Amino acid sequence: MYNRDETKYGTGYDDGLEPLEPLDPSQATSVDALVRAMANTAFGGRRVGEACDVLEAMVRDEDCFRVVTISGAMTIAKQGLLLCEMIDRGWVQAVVTTGALMTHGFVEGAGLQHFKHRPNMKDEELYKRGYNRVYDTIELEKNLDDAEAMLQAAMAKLPPGTVLSSRLVLERLGAYLAEQSSGRAILKSAFEKEVPVYVPAFTDSELGLDLAIYNHAREAAGDARFLFDPFLDLDDFTDRIRQHETTGIFTIGGGVPRNWAQQVAPYLEIQQVRLGRDEPLRRYRYAVRICPEPEHWGGLSGCSYTEGVSWGKFVPESEGGRHVEVFSDATIAWPLIVRAVMERLDA
Repeated sequence: MYNRDETKYGTGYDDGLEPLEPLDPSQATSVDALVRAMANTAFGGRRVGEACDVLEAMVRDEDCFRVVTISGAMTIAKQGLLLCEMIDRGWVQAVVTTGALMTHGFVEGAGLQHFKHRPNMKDEELYKRGYNRVYDTIELEKNLDDAEAMLQAAMAKLPPGTVLSSRLVLERLGAYLAEQSSGRAILKSAFEKEVPVYVPAFTDSELGLDLAIYNHAREAAGDARFLFDPFLDLDDFTDRIRQHETTGIFTIGGGVPRNWAQQVAPYLEIQQVRLGRDEPLRRYRYAVRICPEPEHWGGLSGCSYTEGVSWGKFVPESEGGRHVEVFSDATIAWPLIVRAVMERLDA
């Protein structure tokens, strides 16, 4: 039997605990007001509110080099303008993503259309009709054929002998959209704001296949193939991180983009230890991730922020690091977070 002294019961306040508050929708007159109220509730709602606070702090820190990493089908899910807005507002200094995201985003930026999937259409029928299904959405095969033609037009202006990287290829596509498209597009915004976009697994995408086909076509025509060196991306990104003492990372999903962007700290440390170079210590001080998956499913690249501290990738919270993980569908949480921070900065 437990014998507790009721005279020693804590009140919550005397231990510095923060009280919760009921969410009153009638008092939420803006997205920011709603999100601030959510921060005083619990579970995923609280994390969304806390993520807004960290992103706001990250953006207001003028010395911070901010990296956005994205995986998952976010562009075909019509979330691309969120990233455009972040780039256009100067919140982002580098983007690390997947080739699929940039393929679908390039299609959209060129003015081509995606469609809702109709569940009564069987996948074998979709294949015959040239309808590529991504969950509940359709990418037309015709769109991808048009994207290949546009890539070839963009690459034709490159000098022979240029050694390519994903950053250089996507920069050329951004320049093409800036010349040819009047609408908003991720690569167009990145080109105009001089924000590098990296795709570490570039060959794992339609754009990667398009580049391979373009090289085969050049060879058949008697022209030299373009060489591709992924380490140009790694060292270019590292050089940019090296120049900034404070860094922040905003992540959608996990996968290669997230881990590739985070391994820059161990990369610099390894160069210092194994090569004897005078390299700076670079760890992400600010970090926000939106992902619905728990660690054991592998969608977070097998690593929480606290685990990443042990690898030297993040500043510990005890030393001023600010990290929030939001376990949510990004198509729900990301728009709320971006809009709330927009309202705060525009106020």
